[in-house]
Amino acid sequence: MTVMQKKRQVRLDRSSRIGKQSTWKMLWSGLLILSLLVLSACGQNSESTAKIVEGKVNVVTTFYPVYAFTATIGGEDANVINLLPTGVEPHDWTPKSQDIVNTSKAQLFLYNGAGLEGWVPNFLKSLNNDSKVKAVAVSEGVKLLTAEGDDGHGHGEEHAADDHADESGNEQQAVDHHIDPHTWVSPKSAMIMAENIKNSLVEVDPAHKKGYEQRYSELRTKLEALDQRFTNELASVPNKEIVVSHQAFGYLARDYGLTQHAIMGLSPDAEPTGQDIVKLAKLVKDEGIKYIFFEELVSDKLAKTLASEAGVQTMVLNPVEGLTQEQVNNKDDYFTLMQKNLQNLLIALK
Repeated sequence: MTVMQKKRQVRLDRSSRIGKQSTWKMLWSGLLILSLLVLSACGQNSESTAKIVEGKVNVVTTFYPVYAFTATIGGEDANVINLLPTGVEPHDWTPKSQDIVNTSKAQLFLYNGAGLEGWVPNFLKSLNNDSKVKAVAVSEGVKLLTAEGDDGHGHGEEHAADDHADESGNEQQAVDHHIDPHTWVSPKSAMIMAENIKNSLVEVDPAHKKGYEQRYSELRTKLEALDQRFTNELASVPNKEIVVSHQAFGYLARDYGLTQHAIMGLSPDAEPTGQDIVKLAKLVKDEGIKYIFFEELVSDKLAKTLASEAGVQTMVLNPVEGLTQEQVNNKDDYFTLMQKNLQNLLIALK
């Protein structure tokens, strides 16, 4: 082999090694990216990947407040699976096929009711024929509020018709009314919901009645203390008018002497007209309202538009429909968020 041929062979060998190294780097990078994507997907969908656990009572809940109360009362005796993922607003969410599979195998399905989860009737019909899951609307027993006009999604229409029909079945008077489903936002209503959850757990799993009763009693004590704080502290504020993103605070307003004015309807997608914004801006100025409340899981664009129009500031008032990822990381819960709500109300209404 000549000197020239040897040099050419060295170059070819070096090129081959570099090519192989590049190929391995590309493969390794691809595998690393794929692994990260899989891990990321698992983290984002932790709720939907929850599994049925043999040997425990399995409970499926529809969204955060029902899940939080159920997990607290159920404790170590119950496996609680929440359907709604973290950071998702519940009004327009619909379940997936795996949710149907899990619920078919569960002993208890707890939902808010009052028209919040419009998908529930069809969801229950789609469960396996041999499913023995007991479905319970945990808002049963709460004195429900109605709101006039269209909410943009028909939330509560069916329930409103049932509640307002007379003995002859005449539903005409319910046509323009919609049930407000946001029962949990008031601690007074939350106590009723917690009791319904406890009773449901005892019914399907009487062997662990003592544990359910004890944990319910502890939760009830915390809710009573929260209720007392809202009652005492809001009683002394000089102003009683609040302007909020969407009509989610009716029960809170009713139970603690406030008046709610909403930019949007019962659903955060029921957008106002330009005339509605002008009227609200006039109300804000006339009543001396200092803050417009917005929510983390709903766009704050309209709240900021109204605040700018009226020359006031914005502040968070949380309907506790779900947790953001940041709130999960901060270990926030129903009680910490409701306490923050009270603090913000006291600032806005002084």
